[in-house]
Amino acid sequence: MKVQYKRLHPNAKVPTKATPDSAACDLYSMENAYIPHGETVKIRTGLALQIPDGWKGEIYSRSGLASKGIVVMNSPGKIDSDYRGEIMVLLHNTRKELVAIEKGDRIAQFEVNPVYEIDWVNDWSEDTTRRGEGGFGSTGS
Repeated sequence: MKVQYKRLHPNAKVPTKATPDSAACDLYSMENAYIPHGETVKIRTGLALQIPDGWKGEIYSRSGLASKGIVVMNSPGKIDSDYRGEIMVLLHNTRKELVAIEKGDRIAQFEVNPVYEIDWVNDWSEDTTRRGEGGFGSTGS
């Protein structure tokens, strides 16, 4: 699959795979930033993408950062195929101390996945199940 990109800043890094068999590409910070404890900061990548119709971009936490308490707040972040603005990453700090992000740091993982069309049908036939309407905690802890 080809995804066209535009550098919005000359030093913006194109997403890369850490290894040939990596499932996702790394996104890089375009700026230095500080994330206080319990706060969420929008981090610029300096890139705009043209994701093909019928596909979407998804932004996930990097496991290395997540293990240190830095996560993508709205994971997975969705990027629609018709969006042409700068790709931003919402990083949230769950640590007790201030966290520094430096320009060029790998901040998130990026995947392109299919979008499935849904045919909504207003035709509810009672399809009983063992669970029924049981909600939160109804199947155990």
